[in-house]
Amino acid sequence: MAKAQAQRVSLIAFFTLSGIAAVLWAVDHYHAASLPTSVLLVSRWAALLAFCAFAFFRRSLTVWIFAGMLVGAALGHDIPDTAKNLQVLSAIFLRLIKTIVAPLIFGTLVVGIAGHADLKQVGRMGVKALIYFELVTTVALFIGLAAINLSQAGAGVPRPANTSVAAPSTQPQKAADIILHAFPENIAKSVAEGQVLQVVVFSIIFAIALALLSEQKRRPMLEFCESLSEVMFKFTNIVMLFAPIGVAGAMAYTVATGGFGVLLNLLKLVLTLYAALLVFLVCVLLPVALLARLPVRRFIKAVIEPVSIAFATASSEAALPRAMESMEAFGVPRQIVAFVLPTGYSFNLDGSTLYLAMASIFVAQAAGIHMSLGQQLIMMLTLMLTSKGVAGVPRAMLVVLMGTVDSFHLPVWPVFIILGVDQLMDMARTATNVLGNCLATAVIARSEGQLGTEAPSATVLEAMES
Repeated sequence: MAKAQAQRVSLIAFFTLSGIAAVLWAVDHYHAASLPTSVLLVSRWAALLAFCAFAFFRRSLTVWIFAGMLVGAALGHDIPDTAKNLQVLSAIFLRLIKTIVAPLIFGTLVVGIAGHADLKQVGRMGVKALIYFELVTTVALFIGLAAINLSQAGAGVPRPANTSVAAPSTQPQKAADIILHAFPENIAKSVAEGQVLQVVVFSIIFAIALALLSEQKRRPMLEFCESLSEVMFKFTNIVMLFAPIGVAGAMAYTVATGGFGVLLNLLKLVLTLYAALLVFLVCVLLPVALLARLPVRRFIKAVIEPVSIAFATASSEAALPRAMESMEAFGVPRQIVAFVLPTGYSFNLDGSTLYLAMASIFVAQAAGIHMSLGQQLIMMLTLMLTSKGVAGVPRAMLVVLMGTVDSFHLPVWPVFIILGVDQLMDMARTATNVLGNCLATAVIARSEGQLGTEAPSATVLEAMES
């Protein structure tokens, strides 16, 4: 009772102090009165301390992560020179997360396939998932195309004086390269390079081979993989305790290097992306969830934590382990989570494909090059291929964008302009990627009639309750 009272008091204090800080900022910003910088600083940090007190009493990792985002943004704004060095905190968090991904995928996929020995279900899920991924990402591309043509965000962008900077050397991906990239030549190399799709392919083939063995020979390896899965989920729980600190470091660095004023540089493009993503969420993902008869409120509660991590770190990979736990706790069987979610990281990048459609046309608009509808459709078809198989790491889509720009003989200088706000856009599109993949996992589970049929493991439940 005392704890609940403390939560209410600290939350009320946060909103009150935030309101006071906002009023003081407005008074100073619009020159109604000249206020000392120290007054603004104290008002901001008083509100932040109140929210940190709420997070302390709430004891929820999601709230702690949000507190980390706020504190990091404040540090980046108030002490930018020091905050730039805090990127090491986010780098530590991302490194720890990357150590989880490959063994977690391997263990859960092998147990999911070989443990049930239902190879027909694996094939059926694969076909369903690929059809779903292709349909949803295609819709995302065309929403992005429509948004940028409506806003004309690239029209009238002045060409910078220093546009002689050499572009990174990129080669457009061919269909054969994309297919070949899915298959590992050395599993150790795939793990070291973070090639999620290659790890998935290896794990599926390994699991099928294991399923074809006799029970006597299959059982020891299956028990090892079951133990490996549980250990890696527990490992994830430990690493996630560092998430608020890692998120604070990422936000501090982002604001310190770009500042809040970075929004003013390409505000129209940023707002176009966020509006297009909102349309995609409301007009595509929400109807899909309703058609699949998913409990929307419970689903949102399940995904808010991995989506927050993805938004703050701009890395889908950072959110993958927590997303797998959240979906299992939501009621999706582990074998479906382990198959659909990692595969979606290569084939179902909804936010990133929408961004690519916008950014590529933005480059043409900024350069003053008119592209006919037919040319734009050909570009969208190219993006449908080149956006597949890209690892879920920060700003990987810039490489794809640069390759697309090269292949259509467009100038590269507008891409360097986009770099100024790419972090802000990357955060939104990455969060959408994670949300879309979590939804895909639940939809496939519903189509298989297995949503809510298996109880999540004790380790996963422990993680969700922390």
